[in-house]
Amino acid sequence: MWAARLPVVLLLLSAAPALAASRAELEARIQTLERKLDSQALVQLLEQVESLQREVQQLRGDLEVQTHELRGLQKRQRDLYMDIDRRLHRLEAGGTNGQAVAPAAGAPVAGQAAPALPAADVGKPPAAAAAGVSRPVGPDEAAARRDYDRALDILKDGRYREAARAFRDFLKQYPSSSYADNAQYWLGEVHYVTREFKTALEEFGKVISQYPKSPKVADARLKLGYIEYELKDWAAARRELGRVVADFPKSTAARLAQERLDRMKREGH
Repeated sequence: MWAARLPVVLLLLSAAPALAASRAELEARIQTLERKLDSQALVQLLEQVESLQREVQQLRGDLEVQTHELRGLQKRQRDLYMDIDRRLHRLEAGGTNGQAVAPAAGAPVAGQAAPALPAADVGKPPAAAAAGVSRPVGPDEAAARRDYDRALDILKDGRYREAARAFRDFLKQYPSSSYADNAQYWLGEVHYVTREFKTALEEFGKVISQYPKSPKVADARLKLGYIEYELKDWAAARRELGRVVADFPKSTAARLAQERLDRMKREGH
């Protein structure tokens, strides 16, 4: 029996080196394929990373452009608002650069006698009496206008801390100026823009308490509502915004207040 199996055993022994070589070759080929696959996967991964990086760079570029455009738009809006503010005060003071100003409602026309002023308004300039507030004239008011414009320019440049100091100094130096109510409003605005909401509440509140007849009262109360919204005091926000709508109907402030009230309703506040 062993004699019969001997040739088979010898054949297997003689083929063993060849089988071992084939096995080694197969393992080498497998390793080569694995390296190629790993290399291809790595290349694909790198390509994906590079593509994502390009997309992120593009998004950053788009964001920078949009941010720049937004800042430009905000600056133009602020400049426009401040320019309107200046013009209104200069018109109230009697015009700018010697230009004639159209008479306000109830103002005397050339050739007609000026209307009599109430007793409480005796001694005030006619423009001041019509507005119900003191509006001094002369060198002091000219200096006040100059300092007020300077403070506005600082605010327009976005130098908020410096603007806050300039408006505070103005209010100390010119407490009776016709620009005092506006200066007080802009002081509140500085703190609102810098999100110092507690201080902004105090400063806007002074516009309402110290200058109750000022045209800035509506805007100041609107900002009180906005601040209470930011502080998530929904009841206080509804109260302030509701007062703007009730006390100043058909005004821009009332429209903005109603829009915020509608937004609060949609948000469930």
